[in-house]
Amino acid sequence: MRKFVACVLAAAAVLALTPCLAGQEGFFTREDVIKYTPDWHGERFPDGRPKVADDILDRMKNVTLEEAWATLRSAGFNHQYEDGWYCIHPDQVLVGRALTAMWMPGRPDVQKVIEEQGAKDNRKGATNAWPVDMLQPRDVYVADHFGLKQDGPSIGDNVGNAIYARSGNGIVYDGAVRDINGLDELPNFTSFVRYYDPSHHFGSLSSGPRLNSTMVGINGPTRIGHALVMPGDVVLGRNGGVLFIPPQIAEQVVKYSERTNLEDMFGHQRLREKKYTAGQIDAKWSPEIEQDFHEWLKQNEDHLPVPKSTIEDILKENKPSN
Repeated sequence: MRKFVACVLAAAAVLALTPCLAGQEGFFTREDVIKYTPDWHGERFPDGRPKVADDILDRMKNVTLEEAWATLRSAGFNHQYEDGWYCIHPDQVLVGRALTAMWMPGRPDVQKVIEEQGAKDNRKGATNAWPVDMLQPRDVYVADHFGLKQDGPSIGDNVGNAIYARSGNGIVYDGAVRDINGLDELPNFTSFVRYYDPSHHFGSLSSGPRLNSTMVGINGPTRIGHALVMPGDVVLGRNGGVLFIPPQIAEQVVKYSERTNLEDMFGHQRLREKKYTAGQIDAKWSPEIEQDFHEWLKQNEDHLPVPKSTIEDILKENKPSN
């Protein structure tokens, strides 16, 4: 029976994976998560997810989607962006570590297997609560509910409050939510969802013939629109779009953004001073401008909005070609 569930999960992920449904670690075991995130060499959560440092998450809040996208594209990650969202707190920025879940249209025989295994694993409540119970501070719950709207919401203000209490964060949810007024009351529940709908999903055997949703994966590869999301990816949501950043390049994204911000600050100041023309600043910088930039960094090091380590790295390196 366990092999059957593993096959269902593999098909759902559209990957040649064969995870086993086991223990409180989630449908993907710790070993599965580690196996499919091999380029991460830092700290991990007990469930195997990469744990990008809090300092990187703090600095990521200042990164624009364009800056992050440019770094991802240069690193060969071309399918990490999705938009077209209904946003909760659209003026805020969502940053955190992904914990993933995947739903498929309801199927009673599969639902029975999953619920029975959940009981053996001492999971509490309905399946929509299982990934919520696994959330850690600064996580982002990322779920594919196959865009289901009517009779689709598995998150209302009760589940939303539970998510917020555990993570202090919002969600990325490819489906509908309900109780939108209650979710709006959570001050930092910055979220990207497909729809609002006043209905609710039918996701357990007790729903009988109305069963329309079966959760088939937790903590594994998950499709969100045009993006493939892995557990532990850094979620960056702002200005109506979301990027899912592989953990091994999160620091690179932040440093590129900080360098770009410093170059813009320097360039704008020199333009206001009429020291250089727009053509000189917009083009590849001459050695003289580069030297001026380095001197400006040294003179303003204690007042710039980036860590000193970033400035030191720039001073040691040549400016990368555009």
